[in-house]
Amino acid sequence: MCTRPAPRSRRTPGSRTRTTARLTATLLTAAALLVSACSAGNPAASAGGTVEAALAALPRSTPSTLTPYYGQRLRWRDCGVPGFECATMKAPLDYADPGAGSVRLAVARKKATGTGRPIGSLLVNPGGPGGSAVDYLQRYAGIGYPAAVRARYDMVAMDPRGVARSEPVQCLDGRQMDAYTQTDQTPDDQREQDALVAADRKFAESCGAHSARLLRHVSTLEAARDMDILRAVLGDRRLNYVGASYGTLLGATYAGLYPGRVGRMVLDGAMDPSLDARRLNLDQTAGFETAFQAFAKDCVRHDDCPLGAKGTTPARVGDHLKAFFRALDAHPIPAGGAGSRKLGEAPATTGVIAAMYDEASWGQLRAALTSAMKEHDGAGLLALSDSYYERDPNGRYSNLMMANAAVNCLDLPPAFTGPDEVRKALPAFEKASPVFGAGMAWTSLNCAYWPVRATGEPHRVKAEGAAPIVVVGTVRDPATPYRWAKSLAGQLGSARLLTYDGDGHTAYGRGSSCIDTAIDTYLLRGTPPTTGKRCS
Repeated sequence: MCTRPAPRSRRTPGSRTRTTARLTATLLTAAALLVSACSAGNPAASAGGTVEAALAALPRSTPSTLTPYYGQRLRWRDCGVPGFECATMKAPLDYADPGAGSVRLAVARKKATGTGRPIGSLLVNPGGPGGSAVDYLQRYAGIGYPAAVRARYDMVAMDPRGVARSEPVQCLDGRQMDAYTQTDQTPDDQREQDALVAADRKFAESCGAHSARLLRHVSTLEAARDMDILRAVLGDRRLNYVGASYGTLLGATYAGLYPGRVGRMVLDGAMDPSLDARRLNLDQTAGFETAFQAFAKDCVRHDDCPLGAKGTTPARVGDHLKAFFRALDAHPIPAGGAGSRKLGEAPATTGVIAAMYDEASWGQLRAALTSAMKEHDGAGLLALSDSYYERDPNGRYSNLMMANAAVNCLDLPPAFTGPDEVRKALPAFEKASPVFGAGMAWTSLNCAYWPVRATGEPHRVKAEGAAPIVVVGTVRDPATPYRWAKSLAGQLGSARLLTYDGDGHTAYGRGSSCIDTAIDTYLLRGTPPTTGKRCS
């Protein structure tokens, strides 16, 4: 998602970093997967008009103004991480005026480990927007992808512009972020509503003050063009790519711009670029409700479920959780080992949402809820929330949420332009999720106060003439609803839809041998799965 706990597919780790998914120790990239797109089906704009625009391919020849960028040579150096090397690549700040300055983008790679014929480079991106691809490569993909894949490919990652090591967008400091993440997301009166609006304004103004040069140039379109420069300087004729969550939007955008340069491309936990921001947020709200229903059914099968005994319905489990949130709204509780910090409704909600990304985290969530509800110790839920926001024990935040907002607010016009529109939309959001709906509606207000106008709009991506693209959708994915995968697969002319009938965010590397075999076979042999293939 885009900011605060209404994750827009941020986990990107899609996003999981696999050694973790997105949660506390196993939540390394949880936040990285915030999504930023919209829903599926017949895409409609906020005003109700059907979106007809399609992303147009760029000319096949490289403009002479970009020759210095395409012709650059990377100087590889030791990263400080065994087996990996790093470099810095330059890209134009503004593709409309390539001579007006450049941005420096961090790149990392791990050379192919096998002795067989190499295939080329495999670029990976974990999502976000805002997730560090370099971290993802060094902590998971470069060591956790199947050995056969790592043997044939140079594993490569690039932090997108504005993210992590690539001229990161800067906004609030640690203390200010602590206050921001504690902001009440379900205002009960005018005073609380004014406080939420003030928090969003302060966040936006701070980003504008600290990152004015870059803020107009962190769009997904520009990041996709950067990927083509990287392809060229790596010496690859085509781009081989695995993108998760928001990384699928990056990949699809690349395919739309450069269909003839698409190699073997996997889009896992797919986003749909054809819908507006409001529909995007509404669909994701429903996605988290679907995930919560699955968690609720599982929770009551365990003796340690604090939300209901065996036989309790998911609706009743949701009522218990909402009552707990209301109690925290009125009286935050101590957070144990977290020092003087307390657990209020906002971070508690974020903690629960974070655990929805991976069913392997459900046991951790049950324990955290038990501690908070029965022992008045909020440390467990606060730890989940901190992991989602990538806050370390010393109170320092990565720039994940800052880059997330910057990209999302540039890619699409705001979901809402003011509180009145949010209030009108509340019934629809609460119907989509009785548990998370109100909070997700209010957190969708953040782009209303952004200091730069959006440069993107909803559009379809056809990528006519591209090689086969594998689009992967998980049936009960909370952050990138399955319908988005179906919609994207329907737009892309060469797509093959691969379905995972399971829980959690994304599918590759989650334990399904069916999914993993299909993707590995495609990456290694170039043979895509059959149309409509379904795995569990």
